[in-house]
Amino acid sequence: MRHYLTTLVVISISLFSFAQTKIPADSVIATKHETTIKGQRISYTAHKGTQPVWDADGKPIATVDYTYYERDGISDRTSRPLVISFNGGPGSASVWMQIAYTGPALLEIDDEGYPVQPYGIKKNPYSILDVADIIFVNPVNTGYSRILDKEANKSIFFGVNADIKYLAEWLNTFVTRQNRWPSPKYLIGESYGTTRVSGLALELQNSQWMYLNGVILVSPTDLGIKRDGPVDIALRLPYFAATAWFHKVLPADLQQKDLTDMLPEVEQFAVNEFLPALVKGGTLTNSEKQAIATKVARYSGLSEKILLQNNLDISTSLFWKELLRDKGYTVGRLDSRYLGLDRRDAGERPDFNAELTSWLHSFTPAINYYMRNELNFKTDVKYNMFGPVHPWDRSNDRTGENLRQAMAQNPYLHVMVQSGYYDGACDYFNAKYNLWQMDLSGKLQDRMSFVGYRSGHMMYLRKEDLEKGNEDIRNFIRNSIPEKGVPARY
Repeated sequence: MRHYLTTLVVISISLFSFAQTKIPADSVIATKHETTIKGQRISYTAHKGTQPVWDADGKPIATVDYTYYERDGISDRTSRPLVISFNGGPGSASVWMQIAYTGPALLEIDDEGYPVQPYGIKKNPYSILDVADIIFVNPVNTGYSRILDKEANKSIFFGVNADIKYLAEWLNTFVTRQNRWPSPKYLIGESYGTTRVSGLALELQNSQWMYLNGVILVSPTDLGIKRDGPVDIALRLPYFAATAWFHKVLPADLQQKDLTDMLPEVEQFAVNEFLPALVKGGTLTNSEKQAIATKVARYSGLSEKILLQNNLDISTSLFWKELLRDKGYTVGRLDSRYLGLDRRDAGERPDFNAELTSWLHSFTPAINYYMRNELNFKTDVKYNMFGPVHPWDRSNDRTGENLRQAMAQNPYLHVMVQSGYYDGACDYFNAKYNLWQMDLSGKLQDRMSFVGYRSGHMMYLRKEDLEKGNEDIRNFIRNSIPEKGVPARY
């Protein structure tokens, strides 16, 4: 394996010694680095490469770009965990977690996650590279990944199940090339990446015969678990309450409580009172509707008037516009701590996502600088923060059920959810609902866990949660690796 790697390095250096307008199908550049994690000096090798996607005849039809971080000085990797990381979209590169969460490099932002200049990269003292090697994967048309064959059918790549299928094949090749079959393996996905890794858990088992120790879901989607109508409306309320608490617009008795002391009260009301009232719909009496509106107003920071005008059904977009309307601000979608300024205060939705513009402000310069200057990957091909992947086939999304089935078949497999309380796109209470509905029997609860953070969709942008989130992953990895010789059996 080492001889093979050395050969690739030599080839790739000649390819990338000058700018390229096309990405090679198969290449790798290795660079050496040092860092300090939790006070421990660590040297590592970063492999920046591309690996083909082949058709049935062995022809490269696309290439997937990746960054693989491997700690140096490990003589035997059979017991060293491998973490495989994806972001979301669909259509988003893996830039977010690579340079802001688990990887050894960290973009320059302030302690709450806001952009600062000059843009740049520093060392991440909280990276999980001390306990695991990590690969960040950019699916086709994200990052530097591209379709190579103009005649290739795009439906091979762009859809819930197509995405899972080709990436499982790609991971088989990667794990084989790197000789990592004996290693404990983990998938981590953020946002749509949670749909991807939930499906991959079963696809890897059933089609590649690759069994995992853990799946980490960061700000998960609905994973194909239906929640229309009253359930959808009721599940939003705890997120509304968390955001209203952060912006200090709740009644004094709630505002004086700590966030995590206040939220259980809202959760109980949402399930035990709000949901049954919504189920009754138009049969609610005026007095019953008024009583519910009073309580929802108390927990959401909204007025009873607007709740009644909308028949108790407040969309998230209306909430982002309405909560601080009288103060002249909107709140962010992916992280409702962020504030936006609209052209006019009237309307039912914000003009833009305040948090996303802030994030792109800081991430885009950082990743482009990092690839060229730190990883020595020089190309004129654009790094796609968000790439063209539409139309995306969302039919037959059973990824939550796929993950449950993978857990049922594999007694080693554990799942951890990480959610930010201020995430309005993939909110924390819906993440809890996923776990409840995935495991109706209650037999998997001892292998499922949930952790909440006082931030938004990318909770790791807040320094305190960056440190805590990585430590939670470390503990999850340690706790999901069985003692030597313990069999996978019920």
